[in-house]
Amino acid sequence: MEIFTKQLTSIDIERGLVLPPDSKLESLPPFHGARTIELSTMVVVQSAAGITTLPGGEPVTIHCSTRSGNLAFTRGWLDIARCAGLGSGDIVTFYQEVNGGAQYKMIVRSVG
Repeated sequence: MEIFTKQLTSIDIERGLVLPPDSKLESLPPFHGARTIELSTMVVVQSAAGITTLPGGEPVTIHCSTRSGNLAFTRGWLDIARCAGLGSGDIVTFYQEVNGGAQYKMIVRSVG
């Protein structure tokens, strides 16, 4: 089930990916008073060079935190953005999908 799709901005890449307002947040685990939750995520990168998984097909832990009243992916996401060479305008789609130990799947499409 798709949770959100977002076209990235420079702020998403440099400071953390702010989840869009129309995200299906009911698909995320509850925070239960915590400021951060951890999401085990498979990451697939689609680019002109082909399709790859990061890192080496293993799940990545992405931290989802509350920030100024919004939810944002921080730790884990910043490493993904750097490793995949993401830039403004690239597209991220985040899904709830149990796959090989991961609870979620992220597909990043490089448009550049």
